[in-house]
Amino acid sequence: MSSFKDTLSKYSWNEVLQSIFSKTEADVRSALQSRKRNLEDFKAHISPSAKPFLEQMAQQSKTISKKRFGNTIQMYAPMYLSNECQNICTYCGFSMTNKIPRKTLSDAEIIKEAEFLKSKGYDHILLVTGEANKTVGVDYMCNAVKLLRPYFSNISIEIQPLDQDEYEKLIENGLYATLVYQETYHRETYKIHHPKGKKSNFDYRLETADRLGRAGIHKIGIGALFGLEDWRADSFFTALHLKYLQKTYWKTRYSISFPRLRPFSGGLEPKIEMTDPDLLQVICAYRLLDEEVELSISTRESEIFRNNVVHLGITSMSAESKTNPGGYVVEPQSLEQFEISDERSTEIIAKMLSKSGIEPVWKDWEKSW
Repeated sequence: MSSFKDTLSKYSWNEVLQSIFSKTEADVRSALQSRKRNLEDFKAHISPSAKPFLEQMAQQSKTISKKRFGNTIQMYAPMYLSNECQNICTYCGFSMTNKIPRKTLSDAEIIKEAEFLKSKGYDHILLVTGEANKTVGVDYMCNAVKLLRPYFSNISIEIQPLDQDEYEKLIENGLYATLVYQETYHRETYKIHHPKGKKSNFDYRLETADRLGRAGIHKIGIGALFGLEDWRADSFFTALHLKYLQKTYWKTRYSISFPRLRPFSGGLEPKIEMTDPDLLQVICAYRLLDEEVELSISTRESEIFRNNVVHLGITSMSAESKTNPGGYVVEPQSLEQFEISDERSTEIIAKMLSKSGIEPVWKDWEKSW
């Protein structure tokens, strides 16, 4: 059975990177004027030659986003259920080798966290765990989804990759979307940062979106962790992945997230720094490539950056996030997966959006079960 692995095998990382850096200002101008942009145009938009055109890219991105999504931002909140993990990841606070207290929420604790987030107005929830199949496997997640269905209209997960039949079981119990980041599409670098655990299997993770598509999931979120490798190449391969998925599983909706390495206990310095203008360039490039894809920004980013980027292509954002299990009310002092940059309350961010002429959307649809 074919998968994105077959598509990826046709590309050379170094050749892609060389192609991106070879793009000229003339290529950027041509891409900006194109009515139907392709992956070569995307390369031009993420190239160094596009830097002088960032304002033009941002204005086009703003216009496209407003036309397609209106003056709205979808609000969501992550709920961390567990920090137990069987993997070694060099960049993560939950890595198996980190000597930290481990916690997995009970049913009662899940409900307490849900009631807090519901009181804040959230109707879209993202459930996050470490990757520990025995502790927070399919049965645990199915139970969590069923517990939370009375509270939230939209339940997504960001957990360990699963088999197709396991995703089908979760969908039957009320799952709407799954986020799964490849971290980096560079096979050798991936192995360096994932030396042990099931996550060390590059191909199994790479083919997760295919299993989700075959399972009939409503929405798939993809992305790369910027900082592990060259962000330009990882951005291109994420775009390639997106286009493959859209063509292969055309009934499914898609989103892209833009996580940059953030500090945690032990830390990892980015291999190649991605500045704020670089991140804005990538966000705009994705919007110019695809008018339909949802673009999400998390509280990893600063207040100032988030205040501005919500006008320029972003369609969803989190607020008041906690990256530790029970972090809202159950056990707020437990170790975070990574440091949050934007620590403003939900209410303050909602007011910021409203004052900027953007309507924060808490609930846009409800599925009947």
